Amino acid sequence: MSENLKPEEFVTPSRDDIPAISRQHVQGLEATDDDSVWIYGGMNHVLIHTVGRRTGNLHKVALPFWADKDGHRVVVASFAGAPQNPAWFTNLSDRTANPQLLVRVQGATYWSDHEVLDGDEYTATWAALTAERPFYKDYQANCDRRIPLVRLPETVRIASRG
Repeated sequence: MSENLKPEEFVTPSRDDIPAISRQHVQGLEATDDDSVWIYGGMNHVLIHTVGRRTGNLHKVALPFWADKDGHRVVVASFAGAPQNPAWFTNLSDRTANPQLLVRVQGATYWSDHEVLDGDEYTATWAALTAERPFYKDYQANCDRRIPLVRLPETVRIASRG
């Protein structure tokens, strides 16, 4: 699964392929802490766990993250510019079902009091993120919704590996 690409060289898979790629990536992230799995498309990844807002079922999704100016991980709810938000974002937006998120990173797991960014914070973060990963601008140009940004600060570290 390893690709020695820079983020600007990343080629977006089709929206039809994304769920299968994500399922395969989740399996890899759960199996190892090897760079060949955790750094994909030139980007570091997280594995987030959400609870379905209607079903109560546990869901896992592998997502690339970007570090903001304070070093906090930020994930982008782009779904490659789909007209609707991805299911993982809809679930985490329900604070009753997901008051905190369990986040696995390479070598550790932590709880996060996740934050959906808004206002000036959103604007500044979006500008910095898209300067490094311009393909997100293409995604935004392809949809009418504003693509959400979610900060995943480490609230409580529960396990370190290695």
